[in-house]
Amino acid sequence: MRTLITSAFISLDGVVEGPGGEPGYRNSGWTFKDVEFVPEAFELKEREQQEAAAVLLGRVSYEAFSPVWPAMPEFARYKTLPKYVVSTTLADDALVSDWGETTILRSLDEVAALKETEGGPIIVHGSAALNRALSDAGLVDRYHLLVYPLLLGAGKRLFSTTDKDTQKLQLVEHAVYANGVQKQVFDVVR
Repeated sequence: MRTLITSAFISLDGVVEGPGGEPGYRNSGWTFKDVEFVPEAFELKEREQQEAAAVLLGRVSYEAFSPVWPAMPEFARYKTLPKYVVSTTLADDALVSDWGETTILRSLDEVAALKETEGGPIIVHGSAALNRALSDAGLVDRYHLLVYPLLLGAGKRLFSTTDKDTQKLQLVEHAVYANGVQKQVFDVVR
C-alpha cells in the first residue's frame, strides 16, 4: 500500500489559502511577504520531491500549478513523476502537455484504489478541498506541515469542520526555525 502525504504551508489558525500569491485571496502571498525567508525551513520541500513517487492534486490546484511548475527549476523532479488530478469536471483535453503523465481520477474511491497499487509515496500539494475530503475519508497517512506564525482569519482551511470521531496523530519529526516557522510531520495513527 502506498503512503498518501499531505504537504501544506499553514497558518497557526489553519488557513492554507494563497500561500504563494495566488490571486483572489486577501492575504495572498503570506509565506513570503509576512515572514522572513529562512532557507533551512524549506528542506522538507526538497526532500518531498526526492521521496515522492507521484503527485496528487485537486482540479483548482492543478489549474494553478500546471501552467507554472513545469518550467520552474525548483520543481523539475515533479515533471518526471506521474500526476493524478481528482476532479469530476476536468476534461482530458484540459490537461497540459508539458508536465508529463497525468491521469484524472473521478472519485475518492479511485484515490483509494491508487493507494493500493505498487509504488512509493503520493504527495498532495495545495488542494484544500481535496485534502479535507481525503482526511475525512481516512485516506491521508502523513501530514508534512510548515506552520507559519500568522493568524490569517478567513480563508480556506486544511481540516474540515465535519463532526467525526477523534483522529489521533503521532508527531514523528519537528523543528522550529529562526523566523518562527515550525516543521511538523505527523503520521496518522490507525
